[in-house]
Amino acid sequence: MALIKSISGIRGTIGGKAGEALTPLDVVKFTAAFGDWVLKTTQNNTIVVGRDARLSGDMVNKLVAATLQGMGINIIDVGLSTTPTVEMAVPAKKAGGGIILTASHNPKQWNALKLLNDKGEFISDKEGQLILELADKEAFEFAPVTKLGKYIQSDTALRKHIKAIVELPLVDVEAIAAKNFRVVVDAVNSSGGFAVPQLLEALGVTQIEKLYCEPDGNFAHNPEPLPENLREISKILEKGKFDLGIVVDPDVDRLALICEDGSMFGEEYTLVAVSDYVLQHTKGNTVSNLSSTRALRDVTEKAGGEYFASAVGEVNVVNLMKEKNAVIGGEGNGGIIYPELHYGRDALVGIALFLTHLAKSNLRISRLRAAYPNYYISKNKIELTPDIDVGDVLVQIQKRYAKQPVNTIDGVKIEFNKEWVHLRRSNTEPIIRIYAESETNATAEHLANKIIADIKEIITVKA
Repeated sequence: MALIKSISGIRGTIGGKAGEALTPLDVVKFTAAFGDWVLKTTQNNTIVVGRDARLSGDMVNKLVAATLQGMGINIIDVGLSTTPTVEMAVPAKKAGGGIILTASHNPKQWNALKLLNDKGEFISDKEGQLILELADKEAFEFAPVTKLGKYIQSDTALRKHIKAIVELPLVDVEAIAAKNFRVVVDAVNSSGGFAVPQLLEALGVTQIEKLYCEPDGNFAHNPEPLPENLREISKILEKGKFDLGIVVDPDVDRLALICEDGSMFGEEYTLVAVSDYVLQHTKGNTVSNLSSTRALRDVTEKAGGEYFASAVGEVNVVNLMKEKNAVIGGEGNGGIIYPELHYGRDALVGIALFLTHLAKSNLRISRLRAAYPNYYISKNKIELTPDIDVGDVLVQIQKRYAKQPVNTIDGVKIEFNKEWVHLRRSNTEPIIRIYAESETNATAEHLANKIIADIKEIITVKA
């Protein structure tokens, strides 16, 4: 069993002992702490709640709603929904914050409380730490019986979300409809099972093959949209009867695409392709995190913009996007952040912008992918014993490569012309994550292995 407390909320496995997993007692404690924080910082007593379709969702939702009512907070429950839909609903409903009940790409035994501020954006590091302290101290009070909160259900949030996407200037419904795309959708039996088809229908797509689109929470495969988990949809595309495949994670904030021949478009290249389209029509800058592909920098500079890299984490990407006035940004895990709509990763707006781009390109999706710079990322990790000083290991690596351009805003990133390696400490485990990118897979693996060898040598010398 596991319980992980972080600045963005609390996540864990269902069942077990309080304090060691995400039990009802833990749900109530952290919900109350967040509710107290919202009341004190915004003087607003309304919170929007939504959830993905995982098996524990209904139970956790009832606990959260009852706890907030007990705090004297009004709840607007949008029910089965997507993370970006809840993010947009918070400011639309003029609420003081939001809670999304989802463990994102984690397996079905996990759930989580993701916490939003009154802008519908993830809370900051400082705010998250304060809420964790409130929870640990149980420094909150419940309301008297005459001041309990009200419970309101709303079923309009997704429709409004889709309507806002369809009305975006860079979304061309006529161009998409004219192509008569044949699409396969894999939504891993969660909220995307109804959200993605509804969006596609609004975009004029009529030929939709649904794969695992029953939102019952029984994930048919590992829900993280990585190539090794997408073999079934890939085999369907291989038969040549469809133009593309669309895959989303359980809460629909990550988007992966499959080409018409069954090959992977590449999760890293979802953001690259959408950014390319946006930059063709809107001059400006882009942002992604340090572990994302260099290809975004290439297409940005080709369009006359400037690329910036943030620390890993959606809130860090959003903060830098605001600072640099970026017109598009996100993360290399298929997370599109399009500020014209809202500051949050949103697979739905990513789908609409990508389909417009594909329609206007007059290319098959595999040919469109081939038009972008080709890079390969090798993802590795080294498990360390708790007595090893990870921070010192990173400092020693930085010294070894002091002659290269080095970025230390989040671990250590070292650049070698068009190649790079990024080392960062895990927030939850005694490990160092090592990502390396190059123009060939073999070179990326070689670069990663060279850094891993350096780390092991440093550890041996210290021992």
